[in-house]
This record gives sequence, C-alpha cells and structure tokens, in this order.
Amino acid sequence: MDISTSVALVTGANRGIGREFARILVERGATVYATARHPESIDLEGVRALQLDITDPESVAAVAAAAPNVSLLINNAGITTGADLVSGNLEKIRLELDTHFWGTLSMTRAFAPVLAANGGGAIVNVLSALSWFTIPGTGSYHVAKAAEWALTNSARSELAAQGTTVTGVHLGAANTDMMRGYDGPKVSPTAVVEAALAGVEAKAAEVLVDDWSRFIKAGVAGEPEPFYEGVRAALAG
Repeated sequence: MDISTSVALVTGANRGIGREFARILVERGATVYATARHPESIDLEGVRALQLDITDPESVAAVAAAAPNVSLLINNAGITTGADLVSGNLEKIRLELDTHFWGTLSMTRAFAPVLAANGGGAIVNVLSALSWFTIPGTGSYHVAKAAEWALTNSARSELAAQGTTVTGVHLGAANTDMMRGYDGPKVSPTAVVEAALAGVEAKAAEVLVDDWSRFIKAGVAGEPEPFYEGVRAALAG
C-alpha cells in the first residue's frame, strides 16, 4: 500500500495514538477521516471529523456509509478500566469486551465490503503486549485484547481472498493520557505509528513495536510459571 494515496479512517483520533495516526497520515498525503465519540474534540487540521461510537452498531453503519472510499482502516479506539475478572465490576469487564472485541469486530464487518470495493486495502488493529499476559489490575483488559488478537488473526485469514491485509500492532506502555499513571518505560505515539505504517507498507501480519512486546512474545510459548516469574522480575526492575 502507498500511504500517500490511501484514504484512511482512524478510530479514537481525538487523542493519544489515534491522534498521532491521523496527524502522520495527513502529513504523508493521505485523505483522513478522524473519528471520535465527540468529534468536536478532534483538533487536527486537514482531516474530516466524524462522530463514531464503535460500541453502537448504528453509529458504525453510519460511518461506513459516510466513508465509502476508505482503503485503510485503523482500529485504534480503546479503553482501560483496571477491572480484575474475579472481583471486578462486571459492567466494566463487559465494557472492555464491547469496545475491544465487539467494537473492533463491528468495524471490521462494516468496512470489509468497503475495502473490497476499493481494491482490498488494509486494516490495522492496535493491540497490546497484554494480549499475551496479565498482572493484577489488568484482567479485563487482557481478556479483551486477547480476544481482539484472536479476531485479528481470524479476520486476516478470512479477508485474504479479497486482498485485504490485516496487521496486528503490539506494544507495551505508550506515552499517552491512558498510561499517565504508569511509571515504567513508555514508547512515543510517533514511534508506534511509524512502526505500524511500515508494517502496512510491508504487508506484515504483526508488528512488535518495542522491546517489551518482543520480550513477552518470545516467552509466551514457554511454561506459564517461569514465564510469569520472568515478567514479575522485569516489572520489578
């Protein structure tokens, strides 16, 4: 894919990684639909701002109808509630799954025929190293991102015949509002976007943005106990 001639739609484009996706795509010459639940919060020039709540099927359908020329879909919108699975608030757990799994699936289903009509195109799903491991306070996020990772792999297989590539982007912590309370190493949103777009251009199935995601991916196939001992040791510094 030539990013400069693409027509991109970015979810959650009002801040963080999503805003950086929209900014860099415009900088590279792409046509960009920037979406958010409150589009008035999008402060970028050169984009077309659209209202979108990915957990609302009617909102998703309206956006797909309003953007029939999309060739690059960036599924970035996400939340984190800090809910554990056993003791956490069930509504928060459902919200994370509704957002990361059902919301991403809804967007994928809505835009698959759009991408097919425009030559195939590409989908980017912004995932996480937490797709592959968990620690206390991340249970619902881990489950939701693991489900989104599985969705990414299934969609890649299902959409290959229409020429649509699906790239999963994994990272540890990013320097965004969502992670402002985290004191560990953080990758910049710019680095995430640059790595993701390079992956799109290379038709990569998976992009591991930082050392943490590479460390986790390398160890996850091993036995759980020593793997989690290594994770805890790394987090302890």
